[in-house]
Amino acid sequence: QLQLVESGGGLVQPGGSLRLSCAAKGFILNHYVIAWFRQAPGKEREGVGCTSNTGDMRNVADSVKGRFTISEGVIGNKVDLQMNSLDPEDTATYYCGFSYVQTGTDCSLARHDYIYWGQGTHVTVAS
Repeated sequence: QLQLVESGGGLVQPGGSLRLSCAAKGFILNHYVIAWFRQAPGKEREGVGCTSNTGDMRNVADSVKGRFTISEGVIGNKVDLQMNSLDPEDTATYYCGFSYVQTGTDCSLARHDYIYWGQGTHVTVAS
């Protein structure tokens, strides 16, 4: 059974950092993609970053590029999202998603490409 478990969310001040972790369990595949998405109240779920399990595909959304970094591949069954210089607009529930093999140079940040989801971890950026 495929399972994704997010952790690391919490309250942080503007300008601070957090590291989220997605634990992936039950995968027995040669190639797959794990992505981080976020969803703020009243907004669509948006892709933040993704990586293939081997790290040969990796992508970060323009909206967070330079501030957020995703693991290069799945390491110890985990994919981490390092978030720096956090802003109140980064407040959201962060989810990790799973996709089977993708083609192309970069992994996808489109929600419809991901079929399994974790329960999410909440991040609040506030003074």
